[in-house]
Amino acid sequence: MLELSALIDTVQKNCTIADARHARDMTMCTFLLEMREYYRWEMEIPYGARLPKDELGDWLNARESLWDTVEEEDFAPLPLNEAGIDPFEADDINRALIPQGLVYSSGLGHFRKPHFVLAELKRAEMRDGVQVLVAGCEYARDLIAPPAAMRDGAIFLRMDAVRRLLWNKYEEWQWKEKDTALGRAFAHYDFERDIDRGLDRMAEAESEAMILHEIGEARAETLLGEDWNAMLGHLNSRHAELLARAVRDHLADCLITLPTLLEREAVGSLHFYLANLSGLRRALFPALPQAYDAWLGSGDTARLTSVVKAAESHWLDAARLLTTTYHNDPAQANAQLNALASGDLAGLRL
Repeated sequence: MLELSALIDTVQKNCTIADARHARDMTMCTFLLEMREYYRWEMEIPYGARLPKDELGDWLNARESLWDTVEEEDFAPLPLNEAGIDPFEADDINRALIPQGLVYSSGLGHFRKPHFVLAELKRAEMRDGVQVLVAGCEYARDLIAPPAAMRDGAIFLRMDAVRRLLWNKYEEWQWKEKDTALGRAFAHYDFERDIDRGLDRMAEAESEAMILHEIGEARAETLLGEDWNAMLGHLNSRHAELLARAVRDHLADCLITLPTLLEREAVGSLHFYLANLSGLRRALFPALPQAYDAWLGSGDTARLTSVVKAAESHWLDAARLLTTTYHNDPAQANAQLNALASGDLAGLRL
């Protein structure tokens, strides 16, 4: 018989160990923002409610003290059979949990930080030959909550994380210029008239866009093969890894996400996509915001569609250039890709 409380405690303990090892690698600003939202989740404080400053400070200090005590501990096996199951064996774990209406995910995220989450299973479906597991209420999680990820060939979508992401974007936008891609996305979902319904509609639409991205990731993985994964697993330069992930994100989106959104005339999702095109991803792909601006001016998506179509082969070539650079000289690849990421990107930019 499943002992849910023991399972939750074990997964949460593994989350705490992962956070102890990696959470303080973030910049101080990012760390504090993430900790605020983690506190909101843990204390079940509603979106938009003011966080109690003193209690938050006490909790943060206590959490860092807890991290100091568990940082060197090993991840614990999940108590689902007599021997326990390795916490990274998500397939075996889900075979036991899915019939119980639960779902689990584990894996390595950016900079090889472990992620674990145990949640209610809202639904399971197949999309383009890929299993999609949609999680609802989360019972255990670590500090960082990626709303969607490809894990062991399956797409894991976290609706709670999607809604929290959208709410945080909305709160940030309240203090910024309104006539932006983000503002147009919120206007499309009519946040100003009915914020709860707007959040529901936007969460449904953007969760679909995230699934499309992960299907694109699966397609990109097929095209790039194991050479790509071998390279990514050995990069230890943050800039080099960010560059590689940005190029692959663009490839995935030009293979599946953007063509599908354009075909469906998913206006709100197109606005939201451009609103989140930032940093290195934006620097690599200036043609996309230029085409977006042309669409805003004319209402015609022809240029946007043309740019996305041309970009598909461009990003595939760029990704293969990165893998070739790595495999030609693995010892120097981190330095070479780091130099590419820190330079003018001329050979990669579109």
